[in-house]
Amino acid sequence: MPYVIGQSCIDVMDRSCIEECPVDCIYEGGRKLYINPLECIDCGNCEPVCPVQAITQDRRVPEDQQEFVGDALRFFTEPLPDRDETLGAPGGSATTGPIGVDTEFVQAYAKPA
Repeated sequence: MPYVIGQSCIDVMDRSCIEECPVDCIYEGGRKLYINPLECIDCGNCEPVCPVQAITQDRRVPEDQQEFVGDALRFFTEPLPDRDETLGAPGGSATTGPIGVDTEFVQAYAKPA
């Protein structure tokens, strides 16, 4: 999993990263964006355009945000709340449009003040 979107994206979702992604692997949940680790090519175009510095390489995620690494994978490999099937690798967010739902982890996440 090359890049991960962390806590500071929750309830912000600027979407600048979506415009910079050459493979369309950034998907929109309800409160946060998610990078599909099955589709990401590790180009890094998304990282510098994020105005809240939410994007980082998986191996550089701060200790207090390590849960976001596994959560990004779960968004695509496990059924989301109220859904029967996984997203998997649908071939780009333009294909799916906004997903509109988050993982249980993000749904329950209380953003720090």
